[in-house]
Amino acid sequence: MPKVSEEHKLRRRDEILAAAQRVFARHGYEGATVRRLEEETGLSRGAIFSYFDDKGALFVAVVAESSDRLVEIWLERGFRALLDALAHEDPDWLAVQLEAARRIRTDASFRARIERLERDVEGIRADRYARLRGTVRDDVPLPVVAQFLSLLANGLALARVTEDELPDLDLLNLLVETGVAARDP
Repeated sequence: MPKVSEEHKLRRRDEILAAAQRVFARHGYEGATVRRLEEETGLSRGAIFSYFDDKGALFVAVVAESSDRLVEIWLERGFRALLDALAHEDPDWLAVQLEAARRIRTDASFRARIERLERDVEGIRADRYARLRGTVRDDVPLPVVAQFLSLLANGLALARVTEDELPDLDLLNLLVETGVAARDP
């Protein structure tokens, strides 16, 4: 049996995640059958689940991956870049996030998985807060600033997926910068 490179494994994992996001967005968690996942990925059950323990783990990975990607856009390129990304994001992303929110509220075992994930990324969160330090007001705790910006971003994402008229992103960003940006001494 030929050896598969780590690069190939990462690429295959990303392909599975992208296909799974489409299936979960289109059919919800319950409707995302293994058969549908196989059809969308073009892979067998064994190939899919050699990367993920089960459908629940795959769903959690889809949710975490898309959230992490958007947070990194914000931290690396700024909140304005995040607004642009959300304004042009595939609505499948939000459909999956909404499905995750529903499952957190209604499914204790799923909620426990997300809580474990949250504990596992606690160090990453601390690093992200450290990256924000100096760019946002220091008279408001960083977790509160991050939560405020997250609520704003989620609202924009919801407007995008429901096809509401999007606000002028430059003006929205101006409000953010005048409200949360670090102030000159």
